[in-house]
Amino acid sequence: MVQQRTLLPEILQSRAALEPASRAYVFLNEYEEEKEVLTYGDLHARALAVAGWLSQHCRPGDRALLIFPQSLDFIVAYFGCLYAHVVAVPVNPPRKKRVQDATSSIVRDCEPSAVLTINTMIESTRSSLEPVCGALPWFPVDQVTDAADTRFQPQPCSADSIAFLQYTSGSTSDPKGVMVSHGNLSANQEMIRRAFGHDQNSTFVGWAPLFHDQGLIGNVLQPLYLGTTSILMSPMAFIRWPLLWLSAISRYRAHTSGGPNFAFDACVARAARGNIPDLDLSCWKVAFNGAEPIRPETLRQFAEIFAPFGFSEKALYPCYGLAEATLLVTGSQKGRGPRTIEADVEELSHKRYVETPGDHGRTLAGSGLVLPEEALRIVDPETGRPCPANQVGEIWVAGEHVAHGYWRRPEATADTFQAECDSEPGRTYLRTGDLGLVVDGELYIVGRLKDLVIIRGRNYYPQDIEHTVQSSHPALKPGGCAAFSVPGSDDEKLVVVQEIKGEQRRKADVTDVAASIRAALMREHELSVSDLVLTLPGRLQKTSSGKIMRAAARKRYLETGFEVWTPVTPSAA
Repeated sequence: MVQQRTLLPEILQSRAALEPASRAYVFLNEYEEEKEVLTYGDLHARALAVAGWLSQHCRPGDRALLIFPQSLDFIVAYFGCLYAHVVAVPVNPPRKKRVQDATSSIVRDCEPSAVLTINTMIESTRSSLEPVCGALPWFPVDQVTDAADTRFQPQPCSADSIAFLQYTSGSTSDPKGVMVSHGNLSANQEMIRRAFGHDQNSTFVGWAPLFHDQGLIGNVLQPLYLGTTSILMSPMAFIRWPLLWLSAISRYRAHTSGGPNFAFDACVARAARGNIPDLDLSCWKVAFNGAEPIRPETLRQFAEIFAPFGFSEKALYPCYGLAEATLLVTGSQKGRGPRTIEADVEELSHKRYVETPGDHGRTLAGSGLVLPEEALRIVDPETGRPCPANQVGEIWVAGEHVAHGYWRRPEATADTFQAECDSEPGRTYLRTGDLGLVVDGELYIVGRLKDLVIIRGRNYYPQDIEHTVQSSHPALKPGGCAAFSVPGSDDEKLVVVQEIKGEQRRKADVTDVAASIRAALMREHELSVSDLVLTLPGRLQKTSSGKIMRAAARKRYLETGFEVWTPVTPSAA
């Protein structure tokens, strides 16, 4: 039964009326200075002005592109769209005046009627985007103040109407627009509130891009849903100075903050170099790790290094989600800490979980509990039948938070959002494309269905291969590896593309590096790599959340290949 919940536009209007001066969002620059502040009253007034402009240039249901650097103007634009009943389409802002291929694909797919941005980006972006979208009205949201004309009166929206299109990252295919309704947003916000143990005092700190679902739904909409304050930063500031993130958590006494697995790795690596600022992380109760895969050693190292600064291992909060489910699917329990299991590697290759003693198998980190608001099944993707206990299968999800489908892609929508489990005729499920299993109510992610590497009839999960490769030699860049298979003369062949660290380009010995990788793969997986490509940093494409795009790597390998790293000696330079 669908519950009647208050929708986000109504929540903002209520907060603006009851607590207009309360700080909703604070944006920090790289010096940890408060560059921008939005109160609920400011946000409401400016969003009304944006909605008034949109109502003159768009019809309800039209799409509007949101092209912004990381800033609070994005939030104003987003709520302006919600007020005007215009479908918001957040996109990755251009870099160096170049519109990314994925952004061009999104623009062509959604056919926007208007563009919302900031004044300085109109001149630099318009000329490069118009060949894709044509001549559209552009509106500089940063020119709207809280004293703007706010005569526009928003009308109530229905729970089934589309709030925005969250385009997928394209890690395994072209970006697809997930149709997220107002009802989906409200349902998932309530799931997050309960699962994370939030209340109106749960201050947030976040740096994830706002055009990404974790940044928007987790760091922007959840705080507004609760009526608390969110401290936001630029992703580039985090990448350059990871400990700035922890410093903001300490300063603002954040209850909740997190990111993908690589964010915790980056803090560990930076802390290892010394000069850790004066931190008090005892306030941090929910340190969510929303990546796939979650690395047990990352959790352990982070907890150990920052324990002297008040951080508790029990604050670590693994979780799992995807755009097609609005965001959250499973989450840990506040204050419980992470769970792990030891799986027999040989049995796992046959999609079975058999517990094995420590140090003799593969350690899997849990991604949280199945939540009461949803139905989650582990299903054989070939038969549609539920898997027996302790068998790996595809994760299927049903609930009010599951989105309506893909924008203008009826076949893909039917295939992904309308799957029927063999034992439950008439009930439809979302096929996540992720492989996993449930043990004692906890979900464990094993890999991606499309990325599965099958060599001589045995299943290998590319994340495991990549982790082994990256750990085999100090010259190899963490997070810079793609493992995939390509057709061979008799069977599939394993290909590994690995980036070298920038500072190692002149020092490392290519023969030694390659030998270390091959030896590690044989030792850990009994695998022989058919083609090992050592390349320069930045050559592998990643999604906005930092995931390696294996399909793109495979495509490039087959079509043009990668630039091969050749060590340059000082004399040759």
